Amino acid sequence: MEEEKNQPAQTAEPETGSFRLIATLGLAGFFSGLVLVSAFLYTRPIIEANRARALQEAIFKVLPGCTGFQTLELHNGQLVVPEEGAAEAQKSGEEVRQVYAGYSEDGQLIGFAISAEEPGYQDLIVGIYGYDPGKKEIIGFEVLESKETPGLGDKIMKDPAFHANFSALSVEPAISVVKKGEKNKNNQIEAITGATISSKAVGRLLDKSMAEWRPVIDEHWKEFTKEEE
Repeated sequence: MEEEKNQPAQTAEPETGSFRLIATLGLAGFFSGLVLVSAFLYTRPIIEANRARALQEAIFKVLPGCTGFQTLELHNGQLVVPEEGAAEAQKSGEEVRQVYAGYSEDGQLIGFAISAEEPGYQDLIVGIYGYDPGKKEIIGFEVLESKETPGLGDKIMKDPAFHANFSALSVEPAISVVKKGEKNKNNQIEAITGATISSKAVGRLLDKSMAEWRPVIDEHWKEFTKEEE
């Protein structure tokens, strides 16, 4: 018994309470979220401004000779200036879809810039192209966003030979993609060697978008040319 009495008393170490642990984690999560939200709110206007600038530059590239453009929105199967259809779109909750009418220095309507997207090898390929309703041709194409394989699929963005396909690409009867060296028609796109999937994705992007937009744009073109006569 004496031995037990003479043993030094053991000091119990305080255990971290569950409330304190939860509170610490909660505060850490709160401040982390606050930093992320702040960074998002700060960078969002910058990102949107950069996208708008890139879009504007691309419009002038895909419409050779374009010195100015007007945004048109699709409402009830017709192209109208935003002011005419904005209120109606807000009431119905419909998605606002836009194209860009390009004009020459003397005010002539030379074509339309149309944005579209299509799944590629890695992710969505977002592009914009110019369409000349008078000639029924695509007259330019630019990639706005792409995550295709570097050195292969990303050649759709910078390969001069590939972009030469879009200087006068006929949309009739339909756009098709062929292997390199096999192009013999104006409606064919010559694929990039080693990037066939990405090349075909661009072909689908153009063909699907044309099937959707061409009737509306051609009708708008007819009305515009009538007014000029």
